[in-house]
Amino acid sequence: MATAATYTTQLQAGLGMVAETLELLRIWEHGMIPSRLADRAVQSGVFSRTTARRARNLAAEMFAPRYLTHDGVAAERLKFLSEQRVPADLLSQLCFLYTARAQRVFADFVTDVFWPKYEAGAMSLSRKDAETFIRQAMDAGRMHARWAESTVRRVSGYLMGCCADFGLLAVTGKSDRAIQRFRIRPDAALYLAYDLRFAGLSSKAVVQHADWRLYGLDSQEVIGVLRTLANDGHLMIQSSGEIVDIAWKYPTMKECLHAIAQG
Repeated sequence: MATAATYTTQLQAGLGMVAETLELLRIWEHGMIPSRLADRAVQSGVFSRTTARRARNLAAEMFAPRYLTHDGVAAERLKFLSEQRVPADLLSQLCFLYTARAQRVFADFVTDVFWPKYEAGAMSLSRKDAETFIRQAMDAGRMHARWAESTVRRVSGYLMGCCADFGLLAVTGKSDRAIQRFRIRPDAALYLAYDLRFAGLSSKAVVQHADWRLYGLDSQEVIGVLRTLANDGHLMIQSSGEIVDIAWKYPTMKECLHAIAQG
């Protein structure tokens, strides 16, 4: 496993929830706390078929951990991009990134189970694969306490459903789901590279960061992706052996976001 972070059952609050996320971003304003966001969602009727209790749960347990940490930086960025009408697939891939960052169990399932199956040429992923992953995590002490079998089954379903929501697995199917072709978009790679850069990482640390593994990329593949971005004028990169040097074009993330929005 990648880190010692504790696994939780918080995915039960909402899986990928991309459409719901975009609706909440539309009505969210900087500084708005989850309870106020939930109240506005109820008042505006954005979730007309959802109870007030469910709306509050989505705001507090799904939206907030993913997008409102660090003073809502993620929410601000995604709200801007959504207002610029960037491709829906880009927003989905960025929601995927923030969901995995917030939910370690999902991130590790993607990197430790989905991608090895994908790279081995498997045609499908089963709920049994997810259950095995969770049981191994319990044996490794990744939960505060061992989960009941009913919880193991529920979270296994959440993991499979979340993968389907983000396009890694087919939406149809119950126990087994077909593995789908999944590749990071260039604009999503541009976002991630600059996001890591403005987190204070060195060029080498950017290339080696674990977030790229969510998209199935190792360090050499990341360098290839960054070379493509360099060809498009977004940065400059030199690499030789263990040495990586990136010259960044955009001095702020805001300028990077504008470049992404312009396509």
